[in-house]
Amino acid sequence: MNRYPQIMPAGDCAVVVEFANEISETINRTIRNYVTNLKEQKIHGINEIIPTFRSVLVQYDPRFISHETLLCTLKEVLDMPRKAEESSVKTVEIPVCYEGEYAPDIEYVAEHAGLSVEEVIKIHSSKDYLIYMLGFQPGFPYLGGLDERLFTPRLAVPRIKLRAGSVGIGGEQTGLYPLESPGGWQLIGTTPVKAYNPKKENPIPYEAGDYIRFVPISGEEFAEIEELEKTGQYEFRIYHTKTEK
Repeated sequence: MNRYPQIMPAGDCAVVVEFANEISETINRTIRNYVTNLKEQKIHGINEIIPTFRSVLVQYDPRFISHETLLCTLKEVLDMPRKAEESSVKTVEIPVCYEGEYAPDIEYVAEHAGLSVEEVIKIHSSKDYLIYMLGFQPGFPYLGGLDERLFTPRLAVPRIKLRAGSVGIGGEQTGLYPLESPGGWQLIGTTPVKAYNPKKENPIPYEAGDYIRFVPISGEEFAEIEELEKTGQYEFRIYHTKTEK
């Protein structure tokens, strides 16, 4: 018997609407559809709606909406008809330097996979990655679709500090660190652009449901883009591609 979806408490000011016990693009589409329907209700008392791999966290203020009323509303939204699929998908290009100091673990990843460094770069940058969720730090995208040839175990001992913009592989996932932080993923590249910039009106150029495309650049190009970023002149390349009906 399928027990999903189910609604569970998450502390005294939040609930979780759980849709499955697996990660898949189908579940992700269901979650995005639910989030869209829920946001359209503009429910007074809901502070934040956060999609994850297989669930949605709803944070609320009990001064404005009771737990019971919220549960009824969330159940009603579950029964709403599914919206038509989006007519286009958004893809954000992230330039990445896979060379030298910018890619401290790429040789290990290549050796683990039985591939050359050039093959690792080609495979990693050859597809668009679906953003399932954002988390860990602002703008950190959890991406689906990594080629299984690049699956690589995390570091046995995480680094205490890695540079902002580091692009890595952790197990069956790939992603990038927008901010300087500790981290245990294998680092195969670095981007010179800020995936999180609190000074901008839209601090993060993508959201769950969008796609990321990693584009290889040279060390020289890294320096050029980094300078543009510092002076506020860099603009992300963003594509909207029509979906097949």
